[in-house]
Amino acid sequence: MLMRTDPFRELDRLAQQLMGPGTWSKPSAMPMDAYREGDEYVVAFDLPGVASDAIDIDVERNMLTVKAERRPVAKSDDVQVELSERPLGVFSRQIVLADTLDTERIQAHYDAGVLTLRIPIAERAKPRKISVGVGSGHKEISG
Repeated sequence: MLMRTDPFRELDRLAQQLMGPGTWSKPSAMPMDAYREGDEYVVAFDLPGVASDAIDIDVERNMLTVKAERRPVAKSDDVQVELSERPLGVFSRQIVLADTLDTERIQAHYDAGVLTLRIPIAERAKPRKISVGVGSGHKEISG
């Protein structure tokens, strides 16, 4: 078997052992990417090894909360663990969403350990043309 030494991985492992796994009252953070794609915002969370039924997504007003739990793999009595580096426990992330996003139409998709949320931009937040009237000073909003 090939063994590779990485001193930073050892420090990460020691820090994880000292802090312990995430719990529901003190979850660990999960990495994410967020970007705009056309008329929606996309947020992608890395959750490798998490079962889809262990993911909980809530929206309350403009606060989006994602919680997930990576549970230990069931092992039989005759298994001897040689190395265990993958973190277990609860992971969580909260994001404050802008008022310009439509929280009623959020779509969630989980594939290959990545949870992807697509949040459409609200119609009222999209750009619209305003025509300027001449003479009487009336302005008309179209859109």
